[in-house]
Amino acid sequence: MKKYIAIVMVCALTPLLVYSQSLTGLEKAIVNVASDAGKTVVSISSVVKEKVGADFNFGSSFEDLDDPFEQFFGEFFGEFPEGDYERKGLGSGVIVDKKGYILTNEHVVAGAVEVKVKLSDGREFDAEIKGTDKTSDLAVIKIDAKGLLPAKLGNSDNLQIGRWVVAIGNPFGFAIDNPEPTVTVGVVSALNRYLPALGRRDKGYNDLIQTDAAINPGNSGGPLVNLKGEVVGINTAIITTSGGYQGVGFAIPINKAKKILDKLSTGEKILYGWLGVVIDNLNDDLRNYFGVKERVGVILLKVYKDSPAEKGGLKEGDLILSFNKEVVKTTRDLVRMVSTTDVGKRISLEILRGGKEMTVKVKIGKTPKEGEKTEKKEKIKKSSGKVSFRGLIVDDLTPVYQRRFRIKSSEGAVIADIENGSLADKSELQVGDVISKIENKKVKSKKDFKNAASRVKGDCLIKTNRGYSVLKDK
Repeated sequence: MKKYIAIVMVCALTPLLVYSQSLTGLEKAIVNVASDAGKTVVSISSVVKEKVGADFNFGSSFEDLDDPFEQFFGEFFGEFPEGDYERKGLGSGVIVDKKGYILTNEHVVAGAVEVKVKLSDGREFDAEIKGTDKTSDLAVIKIDAKGLLPAKLGNSDNLQIGRWVVAIGNPFGFAIDNPEPTVTVGVVSALNRYLPALGRRDKGYNDLIQTDAAINPGNSGGPLVNLKGEVVGINTAIITTSGGYQGVGFAIPINKAKKILDKLSTGEKILYGWLGVVIDNLNDDLRNYFGVKERVGVILLKVYKDSPAEKGGLKEGDLILSFNKEVVKTTRDLVRMVSTTDVGKRISLEILRGGKEMTVKVKIGKTPKEGEKTEKKEKIKKSSGKVSFRGLIVDDLTPVYQRRFRIKSSEGAVIADIENGSLADKSELQVGDVISKIENKKVKSKKDFKNAASRVKGDCLIKTNRGYSVLKDK
């Protein structure tokens, strides 16, 4: 009887022993990743100089959606006097070349007048910003250092949900003050995630890797690594209601970074494909109306004049079913396909028009904001309800803009956009600024702005929530 019991106990313990051995293997893999890949990770600190007004809110280096520090400053310090201030940012990066090139997030170094890099061995260097791309939120900086170990770049297309990953970076580096990066472990929670424009982000992101590996403030720009020690993503954002880690982090796939890495390293402008349409998803009613049984296709709401779409023969009301024989299921699918297609490439679109399927050829253009300089426009005109003047696209200050840009003012005209290459683009004015005066004429709305701007001759003085700026006439 005792012998029988002993055998049963051994059998019962066998799965635990196997699990223990498996866990030891996993632990070894993580230790190796932390040791090897950790040497390629750097801490980045930046200094941004800003001219601010009394109602300006200081941002932080935190990438959460609801910054608790902003409320802290407001409650304990109140409004800041107008003047020039320095804002410090913090992030991480990964060495991608032994010559000193470092890949990080664009928002880590955006607008910086000073960038410093600290290596995991404690050495510190001044860094030069070589190239930035706001669309992808990626940037390359460079340091002059010897003995650098570049990271191994993997293939993010091979990622699968449930695979183990390690996030490496310098969270809360200003408080911890330790050059060695920290590691957190989790799995790939989801792929091809979309992150909308919320909080301080003025744009959405497509095709992100979602992970539950802890990503905290200061992790931005650090690598997401597989158990082979290969970089599969660049950590970029979190979703949180508390200001801290809540298990939902996002990384940019490394394959997306590899496509533009060389151009960023040489400071070349990154161009993205453009079709020139406004699109929408199909709901069940639209599918029934057009006789589309499968959940595929997007509808064209608008085709811009002289755009690649118009030149290719696309019309409002067309349904785009496929892009170069790749099925289009949602608007995000089409946006991804177009934006990642080389400018100038001719592609085929399968469309549905009037109940008939047909194929049209379209030559992909370059996104105007990214690659084309617009003509200087002195004439005041309305564009989708907005007012344009010398490249400023101005709109009424609505609750949507107040939330998007975190504006406390209740009146004024907001700068909704700035035309690339325009006079406004050469000024210090920025998207999100709230205009309160032009040449001492008070501005409470876009109508006030239009009336005041129409009487301006020569250079003009504009007051915004960040202070005064001069908008030149040539």
